[in-house]
Amino acid sequence: MNLLCEGVLGRLDYLEEHQLLSLNNEGTYVGSGGLGYTDDLPTPNQTTDIVTAKNMWGFVESQETMAINPDLYGEFIFPYHKKIAARFGLNCSRCCEPYEPRWKYVKKLPNLLRVSCSPWSDWTTIQENLGQNYIASVKPTPTPSNRALYRF
Repeated sequence: MNLLCEGVLGRLDYLEEHQLLSLNNEGTYVGSGGLGYTDDLPTPNQTTDIVTAKNMWGFVESQETMAINPDLYGEFIFPYHKKIAARFGLNCSRCCEPYEPRWKYVKKLPNLLRVSCSPWSDWTTIQENLGQNYIASVKPTPTPSNRALYRF
């Protein structure tokens, strides 16, 4: 995991050093489930400096590891997610995996603002867990057969 993490951080260093980053806080699709509109990051008119990851939205997810239990995620994957997320001004987390099994870790991501709540999440916990502190990007089920998932 450290090798992968250092690869991502090295790529960010390269992109910043060569001024290859651009702001993603307007109509750009960021993370999983929404656009980057925010006043909490600089707009193109507000920055004349080099764009760094601190001026941008970041994104971490771990749907590929859903077969491991939440505490193994917390021990073996989350520390690296946290290190990557710390580089960004705001962060999105989760994708197609349910958010709540790992919420006790995910909510500790630096600058977390948006959480993807997939059809496999327990939507009855969104208000309790995310409250008014996070944006819930609620994704409806892609099939018409599970309409019960839409109940909050």
